Amino acid sequence: MNQPKCSRAGCTAEATALVVWRNPKIHTDGRTKTWLACAEHVDFLRDYLAARDFFLEVKPL
Repeated sequence: MNQPKCSRAGCTAEATALVVWRNPKIHTDGRTKTWLACAEHVDFLRDYLAARDFFLEVKPL
């Protein structure tokens, strides 16, 4: 079985967390999106989304 990989561009590391987000201008119905993150990139992805007010939470995978 293939292990899920990090969503960070160019990263092929195994994902260890789910970064949950929503763009409130588009997702008005409560729908969320999820990115996979490895331990190295979870903070980067969270901060990227938080800067745009899209970040909701990080969950362990």
